[in-house]
Amino acid sequence: MISLFRAYVFFVFALGAFVVNATNRTTINTLANTLNDRWQLTSEGINWQVSDSHEDHLEFSGEQISAIIYYGSDQKGNLTLNRKLVWPMLRTIPNDTHASLIHDFPMTISPRISINGERDVQEQLKSVNFDGILVLNSELSSAPSNAIQVNRTLSPSTTKPVMIEQINLVNQSATKATVNIEALNYRFETDIKAGVYGAYHIVANSDISGDFELAPQQAIQINVIYSATKKGQNTVFNGGEEVQKRRDYVKSLQQDLQLVTPDPILNKMFDFAKLRAAESIFRTKGGLMHAPGGGRYYAAIWANDQAEYINPFFPFLGNNTGNESAINSYRHFARFINEDFHYIPSSIIAEGDDIWDGAGDRGDCAMIAYGASRFALAYGDRQQAKKLLPLIDWCLTYSFRKMGKEGVIASDSDELEGRFPAGEYNLSTNMLTYGALISSAHLNRELGKQSLAKDYQDKAKKLRAAVEGYFGAKVQGFDTYRYYKGNDKLRAWIALPFTFGIFDRKQGTLNALLSPLLWSEDGIYSEAGNKTFWDRATLYAFRGIFAAQETDTAMRYFKYYSRKRLLGEHVPYAVEAWPEGNQRHLSAESALYARVVTEGVFGIEPTGFKRFTLAPYLPNSWNNMCLNNIKAFQETFDICVQRQSDSYQISISQEQGKLKKIDWDGTAPISYSF
Repeated sequence: MISLFRAYVFFVFALGAFVVNATNRTTINTLANTLNDRWQLTSEGINWQVSDSHEDHLEFSGEQISAIIYYGSDQKGNLTLNRKLVWPMLRTIPNDTHASLIHDFPMTISPRISINGERDVQEQLKSVNFDGILVLNSELSSAPSNAIQVNRTLSPSTTKPVMIEQINLVNQSATKATVNIEALNYRFETDIKAGVYGAYHIVANSDISGDFELAPQQAIQINVIYSATKKGQNTVFNGGEEVQKRRDYVKSLQQDLQLVTPDPILNKMFDFAKLRAAESIFRTKGGLMHAPGGGRYYAAIWANDQAEYINPFFPFLGNNTGNESAINSYRHFARFINEDFHYIPSSIIAEGDDIWDGAGDRGDCAMIAYGASRFALAYGDRQQAKKLLPLIDWCLTYSFRKMGKEGVIASDSDELEGRFPAGEYNLSTNMLTYGALISSAHLNRELGKQSLAKDYQDKAKKLRAAVEGYFGAKVQGFDTYRYYKGNDKLRAWIALPFTFGIFDRKQGTLNALLSPLLWSEDGIYSEAGNKTFWDRATLYAFRGIFAAQETDTAMRYFKYYSRKRLLGEHVPYAVEAWPEGNQRHLSAESALYARVVTEGVFGIEPTGFKRFTLAPYLPNSWNNMCLNNIKAFQETFDICVQRQSDSYQISISQEQGKLKKIDWDGTAPISYSF
């Protein structure tokens, strides 16, 4: 592989340009052939049949709790398990970004189980299932022949400050077994001075204990409740009910915005992306707040993760709490509109009580204006759009007050907050401003503000020309974009012009993104020569390459990435970054994955409250694909595209039975209105 990559680099520089062709296809295909799937698809989710030592972690959430579960098999085959539980509304002191109550529950905080009087029985992990609920299947063995199957089902409550672990014991042997279950009654009280709301009561308890005789194939179930509460909160919970509510919640999300393609890996990865995106919403005293998670970021909102990444996705999913959290996040940012045009803080933290602006102006107004205008169009509610318009207009005014003599917009940093250099003017802030202008022109036109719509359209045209003049450059031999003045290394965000419909430097940018200077087995490096990667940049790149009509190329890389994230060594979601954060399952990255499908694969871009453009380019290997139960534009509808002999037929069917069939030549996007 190394020799192939070196030959590939030599080819690029020897010719001075690289055309995406059979050589590139061989590279990604060879890389795909190196993947070893640890997990396998099932009808409901994914399964790992344990045959070696391996450990992983995943996060799942409810309105009052988030759980990061570390699980696996050690060198002797024994189950390893630690439950890191986070209670975002139990605030600690100092009440900053990271002030959620967190407590670890290792394996030792579990009901102790003995078989036939044998106390030190090892639990051997045999398989793991995940379908939105995590199930660890193990075996307890005792001399001479009794074998007890242990199924641990772990689930967060959808609405309560609780995680449930149901332990099901089944006698798999041919003889009767005596099982002793010791009561779990763990109690921990935090320091009264360390909590915003005083002392917090952390509890882990089980519902049954004692000696039980199990006949062959007989089973018994233990419900373990892990909870934390403040004074006056309810402390009685029904584990069985909470697990069922989680199952119902997962099923409801699967029914909305369904991806149907010939590729089951993409379909399932999309299902999980919807789940992770939607579940990380917390019911704070400041209203519903979507938050990234990862053991650090809760009960708070960010201009990138929430305003830019995930909020424009929620109308398509039609999730009520998602849409409410999006509206609430923009309401919080609007609190900071000011006559002096001081920048809006990057993050509003601590349930809305405080802010974080440690990186200064990251281009946050560009992020907010872009996200809010896209959300308002897709949400399709005229009154809500009117409420969002002052925030959008203020953010655009602020951005243009930061414009320099060369026609581009300055910011102190970008969303990577100084981890990599960004100069005085960076490509990200300017492209997000451009995207905000395009969507805001559509939005103002819908609201009858024709003059302002034209002004935004004219500004977008001028900004596009300025971006080409300032950022267009040859970097490391590729005719693409420099990220900032003086930048001489390729950067992942050179894909952003594609995402916003600018293809002036298409071939050079595509070559650069997919060259070994940026593309790696984990996705796109943040900067050439540095092994750091952030999934958000890779997912933006996929979306852009699809928009550039390089469908087959984009799909090969997208399928590779999806398979690695869903069935590889760290599953089943998009991740934040590496090495920072150890590839945390931050929630908004999953929304960006979903937007690769809605905006990339299907090419949906809102242009009105009841209008959008559509470009569902089929890969050559597919004859059809559908996106069903879309909830945007105050409608419920399906989009299907079918290959015909020399063209395509797009079918758009609405919930009330209306069906529109459109013959499409597969070239330019089409516009559709309800």
